Amino acid sequence: MFKDSPNLRLAAIDIGSNAARLLICYLLETKKGNPEFIKLNLVRVPLRLGFDVFETGKISAKKEKDIIDTLHSYKYLMKVHKVHHYVACATSAMRDASNSAEIISRVKNATGIEIKVISGKEEAASIFENHIENYLDTQHSYLYIDVGGGSTELTLFDNNKPLFEESFDVGTVRMLKNKVSDKEWQRLKEFVKNETQSFKNLMGIGSGGNINKISSMSKGRPITSDTLKDYYDELSKMSVEERMIKYNLREDRADVIMPALQIYTSIMRWANIKDIYVPKFGLVDGLIRSLYFQLTDHPASK
Repeated sequence: MFKDSPNLRLAAIDIGSNAARLLICYLLETKKGNPEFIKLNLVRVPLRLGFDVFETGKISAKKEKDIIDTLHSYKYLMKVHKVHHYVACATSAMRDASNSAEIISRVKNATGIEIKVISGKEEAASIFENHIENYLDTQHSYLYIDVGGGSTELTLFDNNKPLFEESFDVGTVRMLKNKVSDKEWQRLKEFVKNETQSFKNLMGIGSGGNINKISSMSKGRPITSDTLKDYYDELSKMSVEERMIKYNLREDRADVIMPALQIYTSIMRWANIKDIYVPKFGLVDGLIRSLYFQLTDHPASK
């Protein structure tokens, strides 16, 4: 029923630890029956829920109002874009908030939008829905690294198939608030070393707003581990304001980019990865695909 129907519009809302994103797409199917998702609009609001949650353990009344205001605006955008179906998910900060159930209930009453809190592994699985395997070759194995404000998701591909998907409570906002435990950092380190040591010529695939920005700063070229280290060394000597001016960064990007660089460079070093590619796919894209599969009873990617 969706074939050649540019009028079918789907949307996904991703409420992360640093920002909330709304992606609106319309759907086309190729002659082979494969879905193509054409982006109509992508909006990002820096809610920064993690700054509340990782510090106090809950979402404040002010942040709750920000969520409601943001979702009201998203609802109007979906209305003017004539969206037929949408999904709204929240990740690490909402998972950790002690008052998340109350917040979600009040947000639904205020906006009509029901937020589903997804686990780290569900987050990794949704990211995989981007069909990243279609962009890989069989000459290499790949470690997909998605760094968010509250968590990092890893997926290892070999022969175009995922061998594992794992989530860690290591994220940029958590690091800024000094809320990443030594135990979780060590778990990440040991996991990467143990699970990647048998793979030769392992390459990285980066996902997340920070690595996307670094990619644009690098003119879209493949990024080496040395390049990331150089950026880290350079930016660490600057204030947030100086980073904003030199690289045209928003304030809510200029602070979290430092812990993001630390996470990416550490994982690449532990996995002996020299190069990382950035295809600009993320959770919100995966949520769109998952929604499509649910609506059509189409088998999701394996």
